[in-house]
Amino acid sequence: MMRILRHRRLLAAVTLGGSAALVLAGCSSGSSTSNTNSASGGDLKGVTLNVAADWSGSEQSNFEKVLKKFSDDTGAKVNYTSYGTDVATTLNTKVEGGDPPDVAVIPQPGLLDSLAKAGSLIELDKATQSTVKDNFAQDWVDLGSSDGKLYGVWFKAANKSTVWYNTTVYDTAGAKVPKTWEDFDKQLGVIADSGVYGLSIGADAGWPLTDWFENVYLRTAGGEMYDKLATHAIPWTDPSVTTALTDLGTLWGNTTVIQPGTAQRTFGDSVIAVFGDPPAAGTVFEGDFVAGNISSDTKSKVGETAKFYDFPSINGSEPSVVGGGNVAVQLKDNKGAAALMKYLATPEAATIWVKAGGFTSPNKKVDTAGYPDATSKQIAEALVGAKTFRFDMSDLAPSAFGGTKGAGEWQILIDFFNNPTDVAGTQQKLEAAAAAAFG
Repeated sequence: MMRILRHRRLLAAVTLGGSAALVLAGCSSGSSTSNTNSASGGDLKGVTLNVAADWSGSEQSNFEKVLKKFSDDTGAKVNYTSYGTDVATTLNTKVEGGDPPDVAVIPQPGLLDSLAKAGSLIELDKATQSTVKDNFAQDWVDLGSSDGKLYGVWFKAANKSTVWYNTTVYDTAGAKVPKTWEDFDKQLGVIADSGVYGLSIGADAGWPLTDWFENVYLRTAGGEMYDKLATHAIPWTDPSVTTALTDLGTLWGNTTVIQPGTAQRTFGDSVIAVFGDPPAAGTVFEGDFVAGNISSDTKSKVGETAKFYDFPSINGSEPSVVGGGNVAVQLKDNKGAAALMKYLATPEAATIWVKAGGFTSPNKKVDTAGYPDATSKQIAEALVGAKTFRFDMSDLAPSAFGGTKGAGEWQILIDFFNNPTDVAGTQQKLEAAAAAAFG
């Protein structure tokens, strides 16, 4: 959950004002003059690089292991700084002051786009572009690009298309892992018939409901329409939204399978409802970070009594993932920074953190055998094997629409959950809120 909350906090600071953009534009040439290939031992002796990201604690420790390998191989000294949860504001302030880090790892594609348009990022050199295109699916290449130029290396990813279930509840009820939306609904009914609610949803803040919508919409409308809705190129009154909301409304209106109290229940409590003792429900939908909640808040064991399956296919939709991630960008034009960017695009760099745990790499060349357990391996395989990947739509939207408690999409979807028959009225409210936020 913490990764998602970080995304939410970034939204307010993503858009750069006019004066700030002018300052940012003057800080770099906007294109790399370095053609450095991957550095070998001793190539960068005497070079000092400053790297920043939002990671702290165990995540910082694991990323520093990645950086240490680069230092050992090249002779470069690498200093890491954690910018905490407010990466956009801190990074923009550093850039405006003429003192950006050489490389930053940021958790928001909108921030990459803003920095690129302001001329503050260095385009990846040809060698690194080739490495990225060899090692990553096209969706990740596109997410790291702005105006046709490639700036980013997506180093860490999150899979937000995972449905978690209590294996004991499923086994007792005789429920099976579903592959399709129709069978998903059927299996929830099987669980409810056994005396335990089929599904628990926590939506006191609204953001889990946006994740529900995004996963259903991606599967019913497809990636191209998803992109259009994400940028408000089509209105929320579009028939494609009607289809997705109708499917959701049918599920959310089934009071026999859904645990009551959704609009008052926190996300964390919805996880406890499924994996606590005794369980009140059999299933909870959310991202791969659910594993952390299970481990910290319940006695259930991930991979044993707590497992997940992929978000079900709808009308024959291909394997698809909604997710998030962290992208490395270069802000200073020097051979050390260019070499580090290329290194971060390699499976070798990602594998160091993969083996340490708590990490999913979008790099398709990473050997999934390196993941420390079957569940993390399954999460990674679903992510890199997805035919379609799209970034969390609400995280791409202005915060007034996609990231504010009690307002915009969060509140409107809570209202829809409470009255799931009002599809047309919900679409009108979503369109009005989106039009105001996008301007």
